[in-house]
Amino acid sequence: MDGIQPLKTIDAFTQRIHIAYFSMEIALRPEMHTYSGGLGVLAGDTARSCADLEIPVVFVTLVSRSGYLKQEIDANGRQVDHPDPWDPGAWTEPLGAMITVPIEGREVWVRPWVMPLTCPLGHCIPILLLDTDLEQNSPEDRKITDALYGGGAEYRLKQEIVLGIGGVRILQALGFSIHTYHMNEGHAALLGLQLLRQRRHHPEDVRPGESVFDPAQVREMCVFTTHTPVSAASDRFAYDMVEKVLGDFIDIGELKTIGGTEALNMTRLALNLSGYVNGVAERHAETAHRMYPGYQVRAITNGVHVQTWTHRAFARLYQSAFPHWAHEPEVLSLGDQLKDEAVWSAHQEAKRDLLDLVKKASGVEMSADMPLFGFARRMTGYKRPDLLFTDMERLVGIARKQPFQLVFAGKAHPRDEQGKALIAELNGYVRQLANSIPMVFLPNYDIRMAAVLVAGADVWLNTPLPPMEASGTSGMKAAFNGVLNLSILDGWWVEACVEGVTGWAIGDDDAFGAGAGHADLLYEKLDQLVLPLYYKDRARWIWMMKEGISKIGAYFNSQRMMRRYATEAYLR
Repeated sequence: MDGIQPLKTIDAFTQRIHIAYFSMEIALRPEMHTYSGGLGVLAGDTARSCADLEIPVVFVTLVSRSGYLKQEIDANGRQVDHPDPWDPGAWTEPLGAMITVPIEGREVWVRPWVMPLTCPLGHCIPILLLDTDLEQNSPEDRKITDALYGGGAEYRLKQEIVLGIGGVRILQALGFSIHTYHMNEGHAALLGLQLLRQRRHHPEDVRPGESVFDPAQVREMCVFTTHTPVSAASDRFAYDMVEKVLGDFIDIGELKTIGGTEALNMTRLALNLSGYVNGVAERHAETAHRMYPGYQVRAITNGVHVQTWTHRAFARLYQSAFPHWAHEPEVLSLGDQLKDEAVWSAHQEAKRDLLDLVKKASGVEMSADMPLFGFARRMTGYKRPDLLFTDMERLVGIARKQPFQLVFAGKAHPRDEQGKALIAELNGYVRQLANSIPMVFLPNYDIRMAAVLVAGADVWLNTPLPPMEASGTSGMKAAFNGVLNLSILDGWWVEACVEGVTGWAIGDDDAFGAGAGHADLLYEKLDQLVLPLYYKDRARWIWMMKEGISKIGAYFNSQRMMRRYATEAYLR
C-alpha cells in the first residue's frame, strides 16, 4: 500500500486527466482513516488500477480528519466508538487553490490536499481530499469535513455539498478540464447541480413551460455506479432542509423534477443526471432495475486489486510462474497448473500470520492444523453474522466430530444499534463456546487486518440476506490467496460459484426470497462436504484452491473492472 512520492506541481496532471471519480470515502493506506468499509476499499482499488493502467483519472473525496471510528470492545462485548484522527500533513500535501460553496447563506471555503498515487511501473494519478478546516471558516463550518458519516442529516448534506459542488469547483480552479464525472454511489450527486448551473440556458432563450436547465448535456458527462441494494438506504433530505442549507442555488421546483417529489433522493438525482448507470454485479443490476424501473442499469462486476490483497507468499509464487501477474491478472487463469506443494506451503505461511495476529490481539492460540473460518465485514443486520449460531446444539455437535475454529471482525456504524447488538452477541458466543469451538472477535477491523484475514483463513464465510448484497469483494480477495468461499448465492458469488470447484453455495439461487432455511443448509454443507473434505481429502482441497485462483483471480480483479469502465462508461 505504498506508492507516495513528493508532488512538485499539480500541473503535471491537469493537461492529461479528463476523468474525475468522486467518492465520499477511499481506502488508500491504513494510516489514512478516510474509509469505513467496502465502498471506500473499492475506491482505493479503483485508484490503484487506474495508476497501473494509466487511465487518466483524478479522484475526489473528503479529508475526514477524525476518521470513521476507532472500535473498542468493552467488558460486555459491546462496541464503544472513539474518534480515529489522522494527520493529513503526514501523507498528503496542501494545494494553494481554494474555492467556496454556499451553505446556509454563507460562503464556506474549501481547500484540497493531494496525495499522488504511484504504481510500481511509475505511473501516477492524483487523489484530492477536500478540507473545510480553514481559518477563513467559522468553527462550525471547519468541522464539516471532520468525521466520515458523522452527525445527522444536515451534517451529511453539508458534506455532500462540499464533495459534489465543491469538488467540481476545485477541479476547475486547479485547471482540470473534465469531460467525465464518475459518481461512486449517490453521495456525490450534487455535482450534477453544479454542472447544470454552468450549462443553463439564458432565460430569454427559454420558451414558456421549459426549464432553463439542460439535463441532457449533464447526462452526457456523468457516470453513476449504484451500490445501494434497497431504496430505503439511499440518502434522502427533506426539501425544507435543502432550502435552508443550499439556499437559492437551484430552484426547488426544478430540483423536485430530477431529485424526487417527496424529498431529495440522492440516488434518484444521480440516476436522472447520468447517461451511464451500472450496478456492481450481474445480480445487483437486476435488483437495481427492479428498484428503479425505467432506467437502464448495466452491470460491471466489482474486482479487487491483486497486488494489494495477495499475501507475499502467494505473490512470490505467482511472480515466479507468471511475471506479469500483477499488471495482467488474467494470467492467473493458469493458476490451476501451480504445484500442489507450493500452493499449500504459501497458504500455511499466510495462515501462520493470521494465527500470530489472533494471538497478539486476543491471547488465543489457534491451531494451524484445524480448519479456520473467517468472517469479516461491516457488522449490520442483513450481513447475518449470527446465522452460523442459529442452532447452537447442532453447531457444537458438528464441531465435536470435526473440529474447526472461527475468526470474526467488523465495525458497526455508530448509529446502527442492530449492528452493535450483533457484535455483543458474537462476543457472547466467544465465551459460550470457549470449551467447544475456538472463536475470537478481533477489534478495530481495518484494511491492514483485512489483508491478513482474507489470506490466512481456510474458508471465507459470507451469509447475507438476498438480495441485499450488492457485490461483496472480501471473497474475491480470499480467492487470490487460495481461500475457498462458502457463501449465500448473492452479489458476485452468483457469477463466481462453481459448486465443489471454486467453493460452495449455501442453498439455491433464491435471489428474491426470504432466505428461509439458510442455517440448515449451512450446517449441512459444513457437516457433509466442507469439513470432511478438509480432513480426508487434502489433494482435492488443494485442487479446489487452485481452481479458485484460476477462475476467480483471473476475472474478479480491478484491472478487468477498470478496463470495462474505460471502454464502456468513459469512452461513450
